[in-house]
Amino acid sequence: MTTAPPPAASQTGRSRRSGRQPTIHDVAKAAGVSKSAVSLAIRNQRGVSEATREHILQVAQQLGYRSNVWARSLVQGRTGLVGILLQDLGNSYHRDVTAGVEDAAAELDLRLVIGHGRRDAARLQAELDSLLALGVEGVVIVSSWVPPQYLERVGRRVPLVVVGRLPGQVPGVDSVANRDELGARQAVEHLVELGHTRIAHLTGSARPAAMHRRAAFCEMMRSLLPGVDPQVEGPEQLEAAIRYLVFQVQQETSGPTAVFTQNDRVAADLVGACLDAGVRLPEQLSIVGYDNSSLCRMLRPQLTSVDQPRAQMGRMALDMLAERIGGRTEDRHVTVAPELVVRSSTAAPRG
Repeated sequence: MTTAPPPAASQTGRSRRSGRQPTIHDVAKAAGVSKSAVSLAIRNQRGVSEATREHILQVAQQLGYRSNVWARSLVQGRTGLVGILLQDLGNSYHRDVTAGVEDAAAELDLRLVIGHGRRDAARLQAELDSLLALGVEGVVIVSSWVPPQYLERVGRRVPLVVVGRLPGQVPGVDSVANRDELGARQAVEHLVELGHTRIAHLTGSARPAAMHRRAAFCEMMRSLLPGVDPQVEGPEQLEAAIRYLVFQVQQETSGPTAVFTQNDRVAADLVGACLDAGVRLPEQLSIVGYDNSSLCRMLRPQLTSVDQPRAQMGRMALDMLAERIGGRTEDRHVTVAPELVVRSSTAAPRG
């Protein structure tokens, strides 16, 4: 008695004779399952049993569908793909961290897929879902805007490393962060050593990193300048806060002679407003930024700024992700020390 060959073998023969690329429809027909089941199996998502998944992937391999990156990777157990989720592609800080991730990924023979949140929390989550659908083995997230509860859920499926300060540690999720308090202390100490006593802090965010910098600013002011009330402007209505600071410098004899800003982008906005108003920098106002981004060398005067080792942080994040992919299960939370870079936007107060 002659038995017919199994569907997968028959379909494989037809595909090879036709010379066309097998599709998900071919896999579904040969495996005797629905297209949605094939999609779930290929993307390694819930909804099919382990036996069904193995059967579908075996059929995909027999058909030659393994030439597709996702099917091939799941058959082999690896994709070689890692995701990087950015909050703001236009921010030089995020670009520099990404460059560090790219360098480390190239050394480990991993390929990167980028998701861009465009400074929108809902879009960040949607982009993270898209990266998972592509079959990434893990994701480096350069943002603190993804809710911790969501991070914890996703972290049960794939390794995650967050570059930035979260409200608190998330079980199963690693992190690389800058020591914001130390950077703020360095900025205040520098300005006080120059002779400034009327120092303001300008912030445009209520996120954890910004709030830690703000708290450290206030603590250092009270420690180094007892009796002087720390002046903090923002984070609400940042433009109005900048206008008020410029007004104080121009019109009030007791106005600030120096400002420490939350980051370089806020500093750049302040520099622009000062120049538009005719405020001389640093003669009338010294300004310190945070991040030591490429903006610092583009501005005039060049901006004194607290340097975060952004490329190093990106490399560390990718290395930690690779460790997770390799089987590490314990959580790691690494902090790196910033360093003040002095340029021409700060000087001793005049008059």
